[in-house]
Amino acid sequence: MFGQLLAESNLRRFLAECVRGARAALRDWFQSEDTCERRGLKLLREWLSPEQLAQYDANRYFDVTGCDTGTRYRIHHGASMNVHEIDGGGYPRVGWCFVPNSHLAAGDVMLAQKIALETDENGALAVAKKFAPKETQLNMFVYS
Repeated sequence: MFGQLLAESNLRRFLAECVRGARAALRDWFQSEDTCERRGLKLLREWLSPEQLAQYDANRYFDVTGCDTGTRYRIHHGASMNVHEIDGGGYPRVGWCFVPNSHLAAGDVMLAQKIALETDENGALAVAKKFAPKETQLNMFVYS
């Protein structure tokens, strides 16, 4: 039987079936109401302004304005290296990496980043690590 499984067409079918099953299981798990990711995104959506929510739904990011300097930041979906300072043309000037001390779902991290920038921008940036945006990220920023 193992010899037949190794035959190219049988192996390809077997692997394709395994991938389909894994995708279905992952989709079912992620869409269940009890996942941390789902609850984190639900809470984030409740805290976003109508404009931020529309932006997030369309592009998987939203913009916030820093409370101390008025600088515009774009928070992309993710849990690290997902905050960028944006120039007037919608392009990234610099990236900022700051996250809570414990492992949290992406929605919870993005909410913490939003609140930090909107209520204590200088404090958040004081603990953040600065990074240069990757060349491949530049195309993601023209959707203002």
